[in-house]
Parts: sequence; C-alpha cells; structure tokens
Amino acid sequence: MNNAQVAAPRRAVRSFVRRDGRTTPAQARALARLWPRYGIDPPAAPPLDLDAVFGRRAPRVCEIGFGNGEHLRLRAAAQPEQDFLGVEVHRPGAGRLLRELEAAGLANVRVACHDAVEVLGEWLAPESLDELILYFPDPWPKKRHHKRRLVQPGFARLAATRLKLDGAWRLATDWADYARQMREALDAEPLLMNLGGADGCCQRPPTRLPTRFEQRGQRLGHAVFDLTYRRRQGP
Repeated sequence: MNNAQVAAPRRAVRSFVRRDGRTTPAQARALARLWPRYGIDPPAAPPLDLDAVFGRRAPRVCEIGFGNGEHLRLRAAAQPEQDFLGVEVHRPGAGRLLRELEAAGLANVRVACHDAVEVLGEWLAPESLDELILYFPDPWPKKRHHKRRLVQPGFARLAATRLKLDGAWRLATDWADYARQMREALDAEPLLMNLGGADGCCQRPPTRLPTRFEQRGQRLGHAVFDLTYRRRQGP
C-alpha cells in the first residue's frame, strides 16, 4: 500500500462521546437554517471536491475538534485568503459557530459534524491540505481510557498522507502525558518531521490565537505543549 492509499484506520473504540442533547434552541435553529450554507455532509462520490465546496482554489486548513469554534472563527477572519474546514462531532458547538460565521459575514469556512478519522480517511483526498490543526483534544486522562485518544500511530499515518508536501500539522495540549504520547506517535511516522526543539515542543505559533479555554487553563497553572510537524517526502 502506498501513501496515497491510506484510508481511515479501523477502530474498536472512538475518541469521543456525543453530547447533542445539550443543543440550545438557538443552536438548533442555526443548524437548521445555516447548514445548507456552511455545512458539509458525507459525499456521495468521495473524495470531496474542495474547490467546488469553497467556490475557489486557495490554501486549505482543517481544524479537528474545534469545540465552540472560537479559534476557527478568529483564524478565518484573520486570514480570508485561506479556506477552513472545521470538523466537530458535537453539534451544539457547530450551531454556535454557524451563528457567529453569519454574524461576521465569513464565507471561507465549512463545517462537518462527523468523526474526524472518517473525514480524513474517506472524505478528503491525499495531499489536499496545507495545514492540519488539532488543539486541545480530549486527553482521556485515565490510563484505561488512553486507547480512546485520537493521536495514535495509525492516525498519524492517515493525517500525514492528507497533508501536502511541506504542509504543517500543529497540535497543542495541556496534558503532559498526552504530549509525550503525541510525540512518540508522530516522531515514529516517516512522513513527518518534528520542528520542535530538544524536548520536541515549540513556541506557540502566531496563528494559534489564545482562546478563553486556554486562558482559563493558564490561570489554573496548566502548562501548554505546542507541537509542529512538517510533511516530508516518504521513503
């Protein structure tokens, strides 16, 4: 199997638990009204034609697990020359983001409420992304739940194949144990090059605009670990 043929890895467990019951009436209305404008459903004939989805050809950024969409919205507003695909399984956060996208008049964002592994493996073509973002994924802190963590060797290979040559994968977590696991999985992937220092970490990139979630964690004394990897030519 060559790099371009890597598909979604088979998993016995998922890295998330849906919480759609927390959707407010306003978020539900936004999802119903604005989904035709911003939402993406599973393609009938994958992979997605991103030029058709966005109506232009531009650098493409995918953020996995955007939460309430604060970082995604700020990036899209700051970089209108780029297109952003947000992937989030929790519909309440998606509903909130859609309302804010409409209020800000942003046209360079599309949203998928679906499992990120399936989006990368089944919806997106190989080498279709200029940048991949995974900020503060669920750390599943209990040891018996570590198998639920998204960043595993199989996912590292899948994500790497969806990046263009020299594309960047940026990650951040405030759990030291998860940061170590991320480094182990990604450092072992031949398609990825760690751009961090001696400890494998790097400074917060200027494009990672601090969110209220991160600022709250820092007030509580949580250290944040930033990682950046570059897609390189395979062996």
